[in-house]
Amino acid sequence: MTGLTTHVLDTALGKPAKGLKIQLMRMQGEEASLIKTVFTNDDGRVDGGPMLIGKEFEIGHYELLFHAGDYLRAHGIQLTEPAFLDVIPIRFGISDVTAHYHVPLLLSPYGYSTYRGS
Repeated sequence: MTGLTTHVLDTALGKPAKGLKIQLMRMQGEEASLIKTVFTNDDGRVDGGPMLIGKEFEIGHYELLFHAGDYLRAHGIQLTEPAFLDVIPIRFGISDVTAHYHVPLLLSPYGYSTYRGS
């Protein structure tokens, strides 16, 4: 498979993060252009296959904006105001359009981690 995918796990609850808003941006220097907005499904993934595929899947710099604060509040988590984690930006580069880029997020109210998955 080629393209860009993501997956969000709520490590505080020990399950996939359902209903989390994600915005995909293409970066031109420090300027960001919105490509699409999606929400995670019951499995913490995005419906419809890769977020970027085909002609949209180009070499360049991108950013995923994970709206963690909204997700956590919607699931009854009491957060400080302002929330410690609200929108989590992950910037990354795509250098090979024949490869699969998987950018998962492991989320809790006070921490997160990511890596290039498979």
